[in-house]
Amino acid sequence: MKFKSLFAILLLFSLFSCNAQTSENIKTVEVAAFAKEIKTTPKPQILDVRTPEEFASGHIDNAQNINWQNENFVKNTEKLNKNKAVYLYCRSGKRSLKASEKLAELGFKKIYNLDGGYLKWNAEK
Repeated sequence: MKFKSLFAILLLFSLFSCNAQTSENIKTVEVAAFAKEIKTTPKPQILDVRTPEEFASGHIDNAQNINWQNENFVKNTEKLNKNKAVYLYCRSGKRSLKASEKLAELGFKKIYNLDGGYLKWNAEK
């Protein structure tokens, strides 16, 4: 019985420590902090992960559109610098969080996810 308990604890610890390593590179930030970051970073990598139709209806200045739902998402992010901060947003923050997690898996070091997405950006800007 002690062995099973110890095994379960070690397994849970392993699972949570792996997740923590990925999340470490991702910061979900409010609109003001996101705006400050992209303003003070030279040539920021701003990624709009919405569909091209959503992007065409309005987007943050200097953002590039790489659709999270496109099968070529990973391929399309290969041109980005993994050692430079990347700033992601979508409509409400859900897709960009998933995209952030994928970028962290791919080795991106600093990822900023806009809390509330473009909806919140428009409401506060």
